Formats: sequence, structure tokens, C-alpha cells
Amino acid sequence: MVIFFFFLFGIVIGSFLNVCISRIPEGLSIVAPGSRCPRCLTPIKPYDNVPILGWLSLRGKCRSCALPISPMYPIIELLTGLLFVGCYLTFDITPATFKWLFFGCLIIILAVTDLRVRMLPDAINWPGFGAALGLAVFIPPNDGTASLLSGRIFHYTPPQPVLGVADALLGAAFGSLLLLGASALYKLVRHRDGMGMGDVKMMAMVGAFLGIRGAFTTILIGTLLGSVLGVAIVVALYLVRWKRDVAERAARRGLGKAAELRWAIVSKYQLPLGTFLGIGALLVVFFAPTPLFELLQRRR
Repeated sequence: MVIFFFFLFGIVIGSFLNVCISRIPEGLSIVAPGSRCPRCLTPIKPYDNVPILGWLSLRGKCRSCALPISPMYPIIELLTGLLFVGCYLTFDITPATFKWLFFGCLIIILAVTDLRVRMLPDAINWPGFGAALGLAVFIPPNDGTASLLSGRIFHYTPPQPVLGVADALLGAAFGSLLLLGASALYKLVRHRDGMGMGDVKMMAMVGAFLGIRGAFTTILIGTLLGSVLGVAIVVALYLVRWKRDVAERAARRGLGKAAELRWAIVSKYQLPLGTFLGIGALLVVFFAPTPLFELLQRRR
């Protein structure tokens, strides 16, 4: 029953996350007006707005205009429900559960928004960063770097709330600066931007939640996933002849061979790095190894 209620509460929250994903990039209020069809703007009836079931009962179409409603809505609701169940099964009913539920909801908004519109809104990143610092006072990152540094350098261990905030700040600085450095290096080598500042701000928020170790692992997993899937997507787009008409028109104007032009076009396809970083961050939350400080303590 507890799992069922976590899932039920999760899909309800997922419905709200859909509102955030749809409206925040447009600069619209997430409070008013109420839910409405994204095409004809007709208000959605309460019985049609039931998470997952409402979309299924309407067969993915608006009751008023009969135009398709994106399957993104029930998918996000389902994923959020599964996130809530996963947090309960991993952390039980503890303060950490609610911290990671909040973090997971932020990650879902950022990852899906970046996938849809290639944007990581400040309206999520900065409040999330502030919340991470506040939560670190009571539920510190599972890291231990601040305790290790204070013991080795100052031979003094500050109170736990101070260590928690320090770990959060160290994680934020490390994650954002590492990504910023990688972006600068990419631009120096390739002479074009490889990522936006939204990714850097996102990693400041993620690092504040996860600490240095979690931020590093997130970037490692995210870039690895992005690289592997990126190559696969580029090759797939080339094989299905994506933008073939554009390449053929350019070839007729003497700009080169159609196949070479098509490859040049698909090779510049921009992947949503924030989406892969979000996946990496959630993997760290649920499958993170033992904190660095505990490992070092065991070696003594």
C-alpha cells in the first residue's frame, strides 16, 4: 500500500512537472490559467485531467479540437511515479527520501526541457541551487570531502551543518568549473561553442546536491552517454537521409557533393547535454558508491 501511495502521489506531481516543462520555457505562469489544450487552449475538464488515465481515455486527443496531445504528458507522469517508488524503496521514509524526491523532480524538468527546446531554465537552476544549500544543513551530500580537507589541512572538524554546506559549495564549484573548462577547451579546439551556460549552471545545482564526487561521476556518466548515443544518432540520421532535400539543393548550386553535404549537416546536430547529465545525476543518487571520506577512513 505504501508503494501504491508513493506511485499515486508521484503521478500527481508528474502532472505538475508537465506544466513546468511546458510553460517555464515560454515565460508563462505555472499557476494560472489552469490546464488547457496546448493547441486550442480549451480548459481541460477535471475528469480528463486525471494523470495517465485521462490521456488514455481521450486516446491522446483533445476532446474539443480532436488534435493530438503529446504522449510526453503521460510518460512524464509515469516516470515521476516510478521515481517516487524508487526513492521509497532505496531510502525508505526518511528525510533523505524527500530531499532526493525534490532533486529528482528538478532533474526531470531540466532533462525533458533540454530535450524539447534545448534550454535549461534559470528559473529551475538557481532556486534548485539555493534549496540544495539549505537542505545541506540538515541532509548533507553523501561525500565527505569537506571533512577530509578540514581534518588534513586545519586539523579541526567543524559542526555537521557547516560541513554539509561546505560539501555542497565544493560540489557546486567543482561541477560548474569542470564543465566550464571543458566548454572553453572545446571552443578553443573546434572554434565553436560545444555547450551553453545552462549546462554549467545545472552542474552547479547538481554539485550542490551531490558534492564533488557525485558531480564528477555525473559529468563522467553524462558525457559518456552523450558521446555514445551522439555518434549513434548522427549515424542514424545520415542513414535515414535526414535533411536530404537541403543537401541536394546545395549540391545543385555547386556547393559540393550531396552525400558530403548531408554528412556535414548531420555532424552538426546538437545533442541536449543537460538531458544526459540529468540521467547521470539520477544514477548517482540511486547507485552511488561509498563516500570518499569513509573509504579513506577504512584504509587507516
